[in-house]
Amino acid sequence: MKETLYKLDRRTIRIMRSVSRPAIRLSFGIIFIWFGILKPLGLSSAEGLLKATVVWLPFGSAENWLIVIGLWEVVIGVFFFFRKTTRLAIILLLLQMVGTFMPLVFLPEVTFQSNNIFVPTLEGQYIIKNLMIISAALVLGGEINKPKDLKKDL
Repeated sequence: MKETLYKLDRRTIRIMRSVSRPAIRLSFGIIFIWFGILKPLGLSSAEGLLKATVVWLPFGSAENWLIVIGLWEVVIGVFFFFRKTTRLAIILLLLQMVGTFMPLVFLPEVTFQSNNIFVPTLEGQYIIKNLMIISAALVLGGEINKPKDLKKDL
C-alpha cells in the first residue's frame, strides 16, 4: 500500500510539473489580455480607481493613461503566450505592478476601511492579491531556460 501511494505521489508530481508552467503562462495571458482590453473600451471595473491614481501623472489625461495601461496589459498577455517572450512579459508585469500598488499609498481612504491597513476594502483586496501574481511570475521566471549547470545545482 505504501509503495502504491508513493508511486501515485511521484506520478502526480510529474504531471503537475509538466502542466504548471504552461498553465501559469496561459492563465496570465488570458487574464492580462481580457482585463487589458476592457480599459480602453471603458468597461473596466477598475477604471475609477485607476483614473484616481494616475490623475497626478504628467504626459496626458487620466483617460489617455487608461488606454496606455490597458494596451500595456494586452502586450503582457500576448507575451505570456509565447515561451520565448515570457521573461519580457515578466519584466513588463513587474513594472505594471508598481503602478498597481500605488493606490495603497496614495489612496488609502479607498483601499482601507477607516484607513486601517489591516482591513482592506474590496479595492484593497483586489490590489493586495497581486502579490500572488508577482510570486507566480517569479517562479515562472526562475524556471524558464535554465542553463544546464544551474539545473545540476538545484
